[in-house]
Amino acid sequence: MKHKNIDIIVIGGGHAGIEAAHIIAKMKMSVVLITLDIKKTGLMSCNPAIGGLAKGQLVREVDALGGAMGVIIDRAGIHFKMLNMSKGLAVQSPRAQADRWLYAKTAQDVLTEAGVKTVAGRVVDLLIKDNVCVGIKLDNGDVLTSKAVILSAGTFLNGVIHVGEQKLSAGRAGDLPSVGISNRLNFLGFRRGRLKTGTPPRIDINSIDFSKTEVQKPDNPPKPFSFTTDSIKQKQINCYITYTNPRTHDLLRLGFDRSPMFTGRIKGQGPRYCPSIEDKIDRFADKDRHQIFLEPEGYDSKEVYVNGFSTSLPADIQEKALKTVSGLENAKILRLGYAVEYDFFPPDQLLPTMETKKISGLYFCGQINGTSGYEEAAAQGLMAGINAVLKIRKEPEFTLSRSDAYIGVLIDDLITKIHEEPYRMFTSRAEFRLLLRQDNADLRLTKYGIRLGTVSGVARERLASKKAQITELLSRINSATISPAVFNENFKESSAIKNALPVKELLKRPEVKLKDLIGLFSKKTYPEAVVNDVEYSIKYEGYLKRQEKMLERFTKIEDRLIPENIDFMKIKALSMESREKLAQIKPATLGRASRIAGVTPADISVLMVYVEKFLRERVSRETGKRP
Repeated sequence: MKHKNIDIIVIGGGHAGIEAAHIIAKMKMSVVLITLDIKKTGLMSCNPAIGGLAKGQLVREVDALGGAMGVIIDRAGIHFKMLNMSKGLAVQSPRAQADRWLYAKTAQDVLTEAGVKTVAGRVVDLLIKDNVCVGIKLDNGDVLTSKAVILSAGTFLNGVIHVGEQKLSAGRAGDLPSVGISNRLNFLGFRRGRLKTGTPPRIDINSIDFSKTEVQKPDNPPKPFSFTTDSIKQKQINCYITYTNPRTHDLLRLGFDRSPMFTGRIKGQGPRYCPSIEDKIDRFADKDRHQIFLEPEGYDSKEVYVNGFSTSLPADIQEKALKTVSGLENAKILRLGYAVEYDFFPPDQLLPTMETKKISGLYFCGQINGTSGYEEAAAQGLMAGINAVLKIRKEPEFTLSRSDAYIGVLIDDLITKIHEEPYRMFTSRAEFRLLLRQDNADLRLTKYGIRLGTVSGVARERLASKKAQITELLSRINSATISPAVFNENFKESSAIKNALPVKELLKRPEVKLKDLIGLFSKKTYPEAVVNDVEYSIKYEGYLKRQEKMLERFTKIEDRLIPENIDFMKIKALSMESREKLAQIKPATLGRASRIAGVTPADISVLMVYVEKFLRERVSRETGKRP
């Protein structure tokens, strides 16, 4: 059967595929999402949680642009926590544990509400005509044609699961891998590599002695991810903390001779920042304990996710070692931990729009690009979906720079750097993190969503209201003073003042909070988000001005275009390493070139001169005038 009149096909029902399909439907184009099992669309393969340090910023940005992840977790979250509350707003991040099956069902509902058609099937081939991807072929012989294809296959490309000395072909536990597409892409000339990730065992909640663990309570009230969510209404539950000990480590070491990691059976590189428990005790042999988070997988689920105990050790070792952990002496394993190896395609083969350089109309997003994490996948899916629509419409592409968003940092890092391990977002990767906070994602990005037509009327109205209230509150602060009697009475922990002082000056004292000060000069109350934004802009005024100056310097070089037809190998003044890296990645701007590993500041200076000379000579050829 041949299906026509599909604008875009999305392959894969994970977080990248969901965002791509959802945003395409919101942009009024027809989209078909192909996935192995419709009921598992949105199913969390690893930890059933969304957000975390830097990852929470990505989710808020996806939401500000009209994406789905924030809305889904707000409906399915069972334990919300704002991380780093003792630190500044720039590094605070939201995180929420989810009910695993409720999250999947909610994701499916959100796709249905948007008008996405989901089809169960296994894609075995891509249809390529004149170097353009024009559709796909399913294993049952069906052919679907389209104007673009977005591939978000997760860990399913030639996936292999390892538990001790056992291995089987699978993309995740219980699901067969995809074995055709990876080979097809390799045949088309795409470079591929091999990566590894892992997951911990799940244990029966009734076999845990929680009296021996530390209770982690959720925030009260919980703060939503989505800017369109008024409040979290569903019940919130506790999570728990426990620790490994020297006996645990000794037992784990007994399985090293059967570990696929140490015997060399696993070839793919795993995430350095999220190692398996066996890797932890091998690399950090001086530590006598490691933290373990016990996270329930849902309201009605018996399964508890043992966060921090990711492993591919044999079953008998997993069971014995777990039972040495405080509170887990009688733990019953419901699902073993395992490692999964899978193919990925180095993302320097992509344009900033997530379209492949080799094949027009073909987009990659998610773990196929070597990233790790639901949030990184969602951000890529969103951008791939938006740009696929824009290309079909023949409209200008939509990209974000490093100074615009964490999404910009993510994609720029992917396409300009050589990756040898799964990529994960950190706040430290963002040079302008003082400006790119989770709480101001709407102020930064919703304007683009309005232009693209991807955000709701509610989002537009709330943004306009927030901006107006920020302006109003700043105006009140700039004109208000507080007398010594009033201030000294209400802020006894702060140094007393002798004369009336401007509110703005008092607010710069670290111990003075705007939420406590505001009632002394204004009868009107303001939302927490407005108060936080205004307070931050005043308290960190000096730091923000310095970052803005950095941004000005960054912008001067960032957007300087490099002509597409420059032959980097002919620039003899560049080092050979730089020439090879530049020729491989083909950066579009000097800014991107400057972030390629092996390209030095001296190389960028040479390149700037060469680009100017190249452009002058081109103008001379076109006009007949001497340069």
